[in-house]
Amino acid sequence: MVINPERDEDGKLVPVEKTAEQWKEELSDFEYYVLREKGTERAFTGRYHDSKQDGVYVCAGCHVPLYDSKTKFDSGTGWPSYYEAIVPDHVGENEDLSHGMRRVEIVCARCDGHLGHVFPDGPKPTGMRHCVNGTSLRFIEREEFEKLTAKAEGATAGE
Repeated sequence: MVINPERDEDGKLVPVEKTAEQWKEELSDFEYYVLREKGTERAFTGRYHDSKQDGVYVCAGCHVPLYDSKTKFDSGTGWPSYYEAIVPDHVGENEDLSHGMRRVEIVCARCDGHLGHVFPDGPKPTGMRHCVNGTSLRFIEREEFEKLTAKAEGATAGE
């Protein structure tokens, strides 16, 4: 997991750059289809759509933290839904005009992996619904995440 992703002098995330072949070596065929080819899993079939575990969801491609389980809610759509990202600039947005619709695609801002789409029909406090393919995520239990965070912060303080 990447607790403190590298940033450039302007404070923006430094992108992960890999070839298609490198991604194919690291991801399963379906993960590659979703993350790199903007695919989707069928509703109610993916991991995490009904998960109630306490922890953090990281990008399946580059392992940067994306969503906290505290912001997860049951949208009834069959995909994991969150009302905000754990760190706002870890999730990027792109206009998506595919399939005869106008939507906002959400991507991992570090590796440009396709996550899903965001809609303005979520709960308070943000009113947003980040509708995410579970295939795009990996779950880390809260206790483990906190240990990894403390270790990363200790390493940074010791530099």
